[in-house]
Amino acid sequence: MSINLPLPLLGEMAIFVKVVETGSFSEAARQLGSSPSAVSRSISRLEKALATRLLQRTTRKLRLSDGGEEVFKRCQEMVSAAKSVMEISGQFTQEAEGLVRVSVPKAVGRFVIHPHMPEFLRRYPKVDVELLLEDRQVDLIDDNVDLAIRITDRPPAGLVGRQLLTIDHLLCATPQYLAEHGTPTHPHDLLNHSCIYLGETPSDARWKFKKGSKAVTVGVRGRYAANHTGVRLGAVLQHIGIGSLPYFTARYALEQGLIVQVLPDWTFLASYHGGAWLLHSPTRYLPPKLRVFIDYLVECLEKEPTLSNPGKPSAMGKGAAAYELPESDGLF
Repeated sequence: MSINLPLPLLGEMAIFVKVVETGSFSEAARQLGSSPSAVSRSISRLEKALATRLLQRTTRKLRLSDGGEEVFKRCQEMVSAAKSVMEISGQFTQEAEGLVRVSVPKAVGRFVIHPHMPEFLRRYPKVDVELLLEDRQVDLIDDNVDLAIRITDRPPAGLVGRQLLTIDHLLCATPQYLAEHGTPTHPHDLLNHSCIYLGETPSDARWKFKKGSKAVTVGVRGRYAANHTGVRLGAVLQHIGIGSLPYFTARYALEQGLIVQVLPDWTFLASYHGGAWLLHSPTRYLPPKLRVFIDYLVECLEKEPTLSNPGKPSAMGKGAAAYELPESDGLF
């Protein structure tokens, strides 16, 4: 065999690894942006060059042959080595530059991440940012995303990251609404109020509370439900009722006195809770553009006010509150 033979076959070896890992030609082709027939031809070329059958094909699945097992191990090592080379290449580029693609839940992106982006872009003029605001869980590889922000209690398997902040939830109403309808002093008092809730599932109307060793669940009612935090805030500001909101959505309106917290002595246990985690694939070498983005967000959100530590009213409060709710124009 010629010593030059392996070089043209590197692509076929990588395709072989992908076929084994995915378990099918069609799925490997989808992930590689190719066709099943092209993938099949690559495997045939590799088998011909190695003079050995690598895969046992049946109508339902693929199975490695005895020779294929050993070849797969070696090819897998080659692919891992290639990935390591690509990862360490970032060490030699000291300046942060390039595009950072970040997936983030809509409300968190709008109210928590977006306000810090103008300063980041000024600080790092060669780094561009693409925020993908969507509530579905993306696949970092399939969706070509560098970083993902998710609300979770811990990073999922296969990803690493840092917690940016804890997501606190609370109940809010306007002083006008409470003056007209009374101020609840116990969760059961909510039965006499119009409540604005998430509305995605029946359990969203069952509000749970905790105070010390006491736990209370109340089936609330109301004429308005919305699965967008900005819309619920807009409804609260229009005196429609008592709304459930994440603190990061309610913050500016609270600072301005437009709304007040209801039942502040009770902890409101929302359906969606946890921390906002910034996640990425495990790697020893992060490109500078990702390092500076992660460090910047951690630095900013360490100072972010929380329900238990609201801090001083923000200088950007009034303008930010008006700007952050363009969808709610019909409610104001």
